[in-house]
Amino acid sequence: MFENLTDRLEKSFKLIKGQGKITEINISETMKDVRKALLDADVSYKIAKSFCDDVKQKALGQDVLKAVRPEQMIVKIVHDELAELMGSEHSEINIKGHPGIVLVSGLQGSGKTTFCGKLALNCKSKRSQRVLLVAGDVYRPAAIDQLKVLAGQIDVPVYTEDGVKNPVSIARNAIDYARKEGYSLVIIDTAGRLAVDEQMMDEIAAIKKAVNPTETLFVVDAMTGQDAVETAKAFNDRLDFDGVVLTKMDGDTRGGAALSIKAVVGKPIKFISSGEKLEALDIFYPARIADRILGMGDVVSFVEKAQEQFDEEEARKLHKKLAHDQFTITDFYQQIQQIKKMGNIKDLASMIPGMGKMLKDVDIDNSSFKSIEAIIQSMTVQERENPTIINGSRRRRIAAGSGTSIEEVNRLLKQFEQTRKMMKTVAGAPAAKLMKKKRR
Repeated sequence: MFENLTDRLEKSFKLIKGQGKITEINISETMKDVRKALLDADVSYKIAKSFCDDVKQKALGQDVLKAVRPEQMIVKIVHDELAELMGSEHSEINIKGHPGIVLVSGLQGSGKTTFCGKLALNCKSKRSQRVLLVAGDVYRPAAIDQLKVLAGQIDVPVYTEDGVKNPVSIARNAIDYARKEGYSLVIIDTAGRLAVDEQMMDEIAAIKKAVNPTETLFVVDAMTGQDAVETAKAFNDRLDFDGVVLTKMDGDTRGGAALSIKAVVGKPIKFISSGEKLEALDIFYPARIADRILGMGDVVSFVEKAQEQFDEEEARKLHKKLAHDQFTITDFYQQIQQIKKMGNIKDLASMIPGMGKMLKDVDIDNSSFKSIEAIIQSMTVQERENPTIINGSRRRRIAAGSGTSIEEVNRLLKQFEQTRKMMKTVAGAPAAKLMKKKRR
């Protein structure tokens, strides 16, 4: 999501590389380039200038250790300032109450309804909440149907009132219903407009006053850059929301909204969302985002995503198979399914230090697995368990059955063999032991 900014900052830091110490001249030159990089990322001039002035002041007042090169010190200061700019610490959503009430606001097309579904799944699966979704957008055609479809995918009920066009009474009645039926969390979807207007503001303010939510969130499309920041400010001035949700972070966004909103609005970013999958919702951690911006990856988030899909019993069986060199194509197929559940492959790769840069120009996504899955599904159980029996005639049959070529079948078998050898080695590696230790 910050590819261009990451590249620009790397070039900026090279200006001070090889210098013996930080001076007024070399830090000024470096920060001038950093300011340009931030402006290109759609950060406002005022914030970019203030940010660079703060970094420069801290860098000049810093005693650089002999063991630390000047460019390393600058990267450290920039990292800390980026995290501070975005809110320093992550901010928790307040869903406590009887029930907890989350009011979701934002412009039309920002992704509010999809976010409601994502948040409902997140709270249901990770926080064990009994969730009720409320269809408060009574104006947009098919808005209620969209919410029902999303709710059906995660088995969460939707409160609606047929023929009622008063979102305030719908919201109020939904809370009464939730209390009576014992729901622990209510998420209210509201109507958006194509632009900020008085009618919209009056309505969302009236809903907030009627239900007194424990959390009011503003959903904004990150791809709109500085416009997103200005819209957030307009909403906050009237609604005084608790936090921001940035959606469409997988799009062609320059990152300015993420870097600017906290400074301009004074409210934290609580979630970032990418893609249509309902699992694609992440808590916003400023320090981790700063890591990604500076090309350091985000190993903590990667491990957390892995653990979400982690089945302890299955992992034990897999570890035992690896130790005894019994890893099969069936196991290989199951691992692919686990990886796909973690999210977009390219996004996952960007969390591993250095990997995002390597795959920058590589077109890779979860659909890349389709041919592999087709080949494996065309194999017999015996072939999956004992791939050494796959001779020439079997390869031709598998290729024909999967709609692929013999070359692709051969490539898969070679990949499997390489993976088997690699995973046998990894089975005893420190990372595997760390994962095992964390589960205890």
